[in-house]
Amino acid sequence: MAITFELDPSVDPDLRDGIVRLWTDVSNAGGSVGFVPPVSHETVRPELMKHLVAMAEGRTRLLIGRDEDGSVAATAFLARNTHRLMAHWLWLSTVMVHPRHQGKGYGRDLLTAAADAARGIEGIEAVRLTCRGGEGLERFYGSCGYKEVGRVPDAIRVAPGEDRDDITMLLSLGRVH
Repeated sequence: MAITFELDPSVDPDLRDGIVRLWTDVSNAGGSVGFVPPVSHETVRPELMKHLVAMAEGRTRLLIGRDEDGSVAATAFLARNTHRLMAHWLWLSTVMVHPRHQGKGYGRDLLTAAADAARGIEGIEAVRLTCRGGEGLERFYGSCGYKEVGRVPDAIRVAPGEDRDDITMLLSLGRVH
């Protein structure tokens, strides 16, 4: 089984619905992508719309991965930094692989494709992301070359009395000259 990636795909209703399904399925499987289960498509759709607006404004780019059936199996959003003193790095967010594809290496493939996409953007030297503590995500990202560069204890409240650290990770792409 293989996954194929596309940067800046044409966004049509099928792709939008595929991303909403992916995001809902990942969230309901316990994935740390901005929600706590259970969530519905109606809960997720407004968050996707925010990303789509940022794409239309040229601030964000979409990377999708499709499985052998052509279904949306993975996504990540790459957002340029708007601060003029921080324009040399970008944010990677909403990094998701469908639960049915867990354990196949698609997460690593997605991060490699995202780093390759970032390298193709003029002036970008690094990729930053945040992840929720308590899930082992920092170990996964670390195994993919990211370094933990910051941690805010108990910054994410997933439920009353259940707080998680907000962890910032950085992948250096090397100096761009």
